[in-house]
Amino acid sequence: MESFDRKAHWEKIYHTKPLEQVSWYQPIPVTSLEFINELEVPLDARIIDIGGGDSFLAEHLLDLGYEDITVLDISEQAIQRARERLEHRADKVKWIVSDILDFVPGRQYDLWHDRAAFHFLIDDEDVKRYVQIANDGLAVTGNVLIGTFALDGPAKCSGIDIRQYSEETLNNCLKADFEQVKSRSVHHPTPFDTLQHFIFSCFRKK
Repeated sequence: MESFDRKAHWEKIYHTKPLEQVSWYQPIPVTSLEFINELEVPLDARIIDIGGGDSFLAEHLLDLGYEDITVLDISEQAIQRARERLEHRADKVKWIVSDILDFVPGRQYDLWHDRAAFHFLIDDEDVKRYVQIANDGLAVTGNVLIGTFALDGPAKCSGIDIRQYSEETLNNCLKADFEQVKSRSVHHPTPFDTLQHFIFSCFRKK
């Protein structure tokens, strides 16, 4: 059986579907911004958004005055769309095209944000590798903020199987290296008049 090509899949999605026609469309990433405010993330913090190529988080962070922002995405097309939307401000963001499982952090970040990639990892070894990469890429006093589909969320996204999580099962994946500090349930309204149930959890290095 031919292996699944994740990069080719996402390049096709972002090449053929306008942002307003995908379920993850969120012009204001409310929950992420609320966590960042509650955590009192300083404006000089080093922030990385995993799988955030075509999200709106980077531009909201720029609006708030953050200056050290990195966006990592497997899709070149997703990043290109975001760069075009940001116009001249795109040069203020560091852009990395990579599968998260191939990513080697060249520095340590103060905030590791992900509402797009983690729940697509359905193999236990891939989950362990992700956690190790996040641990390597997080400063000692930094925070990991992960948003995943909840137990009553969809079983697939973009036609791909995903993992559903509860606060407890998400914590179980990270607890060897991280301490869970806060968590909440979120209902995300899609452009199709439906709701997707997410779990957002924040972790700190032990």
